[in-house]
Amino acid sequence: MSNLFASPGRLLLANSLLAFSLAASVAPTTSLAQTTAAANPLLAPWAGPYGGIPPFDKVTVSQFEPALEAGMAQNLAEIQAIATNAQAPTFDNTIAALERAGQRLDEIQTVYGIWSGTLSTPEVQAIQRKMAPRMAAFTDQISQNEPLFRRVETLYNSPDKKKLTPEQQRLTWVYYNNFVRAGAKLDATAKTRLSAINQQLAGLFTRFSQNVLADETDSVLVLKAPADLGGLSASLRDDAANAAAARKVAAAGVITNTRSSIDPFLTYSDQRKLREKAWRMFVNRGDNGGAHDNNALITEILQLRAERAKLLGYKTHAHWRLDNTMAKTPEKAMALMEQVWTPAVARVKQEVADMQALAKKEGATFQIEPWDYRYYAEKVRKERYDLDQNEVKQYLQLDKMREGMFWVAGELFGFTFSPVSNVPVYHPDVKVWEVKDKTSGKPVGLWYFDPYARPGKRSGAWMNAYRNQERMDGNAVTTIVSNNSNFVKGKDGEPTLISWTDATTLFHEFGHALHGLSSNVTYPSLSGTSVVRDYVEFPSQVLENWLATPQVLQKFAVHYQTGKPIPQALVDRIEKAATFNQGFETTEFLGSALIDMKLHLAGDRKIDPDKFERETLAQLGMPREIVMRHRTPQFSHVFSSDGYSAGYYSYLWSVVLAADAYQAFTEGGGPYDKAVGQRLTKSIFSVGNTVDPADAYRTFRGRDPQIEALMRERGFPVTTSKTPKASKQPAAKPAGKKS
Repeated sequence: MSNLFASPGRLLLANSLLAFSLAASVAPTTSLAQTTAAANPLLAPWAGPYGGIPPFDKVTVSQFEPALEAGMAQNLAEIQAIATNAQAPTFDNTIAALERAGQRLDEIQTVYGIWSGTLSTPEVQAIQRKMAPRMAAFTDQISQNEPLFRRVETLYNSPDKKKLTPEQQRLTWVYYNNFVRAGAKLDATAKTRLSAINQQLAGLFTRFSQNVLADETDSVLVLKAPADLGGLSASLRDDAANAAAARKVAAAGVITNTRSSIDPFLTYSDQRKLREKAWRMFVNRGDNGGAHDNNALITEILQLRAERAKLLGYKTHAHWRLDNTMAKTPEKAMALMEQVWTPAVARVKQEVADMQALAKKEGATFQIEPWDYRYYAEKVRKERYDLDQNEVKQYLQLDKMREGMFWVAGELFGFTFSPVSNVPVYHPDVKVWEVKDKTSGKPVGLWYFDPYARPGKRSGAWMNAYRNQERMDGNAVTTIVSNNSNFVKGKDGEPTLISWTDATTLFHEFGHALHGLSSNVTYPSLSGTSVVRDYVEFPSQVLENWLATPQVLQKFAVHYQTGKPIPQALVDRIEKAATFNQGFETTEFLGSALIDMKLHLAGDRKIDPDKFERETLAQLGMPREIVMRHRTPQFSHVFSSDGYSAGYYSYLWSVVLAADAYQAFTEGGGPYDKAVGQRLTKSIFSVGNTVDPADAYRTFRGRDPQIEALMRERGFPVTTSKTPKASKQPAAKPAGKKS
């Protein structure tokens, strides 16, 4: 996402009640009684095998708007019944009742979210623009329901709370905290303004996302002649030709405007002018003027966020967002980023000097520019480590890497994956697997995989939770999760070859899926990946480490033609080069993370995004040869929702945890140490948000995380650390895993 992790970016569909980033005021116009399930399958409970499955085969775009309206109306009726209950508030008639409410709407929003993210036609986008403010309005009717909040507040402050189970105490705190953070304690005038702000933001987020998608969909680099393919491997030439055929472009090839297509072209193309064109096309998404330019939207979003933070009693939007995280304050997040920034920039200077020397030796008379960085870095890698990424790619077949992930999941988590064909999908490329416990054979859930890029699908990689694991009221509900990528699809019958970076991302997103699949809690709002932003990337980051283990490489990294496993000599070269180019990788990320934080620490200052980005990076000493991983006008993590706003730092925070956690395996019996693996599952992956994350980590590791493991991983100097410590949230005493 990660994202939604994504990598960097990943989409986690939240419980409708807790999606407090949306708000406003709406009067329902439709009801379930008026819109029957027979006429609209989205209104029917999920039926079929595996505890019910999404009815993807029955959905039409025209059904979304009436279904959403009807689902909201039903949910509001459920909420009103809880708020006006004449009986004194109890955990069951208030908190548990809120957990039971909104199930139909959650299912509708899940399917709607999939169409919005992966099948975004003009018809879907028109519905998004219309419904975003209305859904924001609906959510605010819940978060600003005063009688409902008073019931939650009464339970939170009751001395009888101590009689609840630890998980129930935690859930009560979560509800109370979310209500307060959403403005439940504001006066009527402030609530009205807060609603207006959130409704405006919902519309702006939608427009921002659609502008980025338009630039990604409409802009391509056409490679007119065979000479334009110079430097590209056979597989990349095939990818470009396939993209041209798919778009019905008469040319030697097409490079689409997504990272999975652009990065390989920048790495291998020997056509410098075309590299520059590709680079500019990609980094200028949302920044080209005209109808799809995002700069004015960003200015407005920042102003509204700053005003909202003040209404809620916070100094800045960053202070509001981080108040409910492990870091707790922007100052702690900034301290971590600054601790890594200096050695990362110093490493970049070394990397650029090495590339410049090699370019000069080859007769180049120009300075290294951003569109040259990946190209010459790859040349240095090959010269210094005898490591050619194209050679590695021949051993990384997408299907085999997926099998490798399944094997790791079996060894670490005790899961088995079996393909199923009795489940409808929303696109022919999507495949589904049933997940079971290896020992007991009990069902764990379903895993959907949507691997390929296509028009209307947002770029990047992410995980979805279609349904959360729970066992309320004695009913064991299994989870449904998905992973989504944007690999370039090869010809029918031929394997899709991916890069080492792509394989790492694949394992990363699968870590999110395993976090959801491992969940073993009672209440859905505490389930799986429903944890704070700077902790949610930890399970995904840590799983990346298993890609490079000998067990995975020897069994699943096999040549796509000969079937022979990757040679040990090549593995040794990969390991030797592990810290290569870490200056670039770290600095391009931190550039984005620091800009994100500084934008949101600027308060109500009116900001010109392009100017702010340019001036702030200059003040930071950003190397001229590198651009931010996500430039501001296309920074969907931050401006397509409140999701990662003032929170992109969380990838670094989480990778500190991940590096330190993996060290527990190396200090033990290795990557597949059963005892450490069981501790990781019990303390981290299975507990969701039933436990304060700082306590959960200490339970696993026996101490707070330390930054030294990360610095060693990246080849940076290791000094006595000032590792930021997470502040314990003021929650009830956390619970362990429940059987």
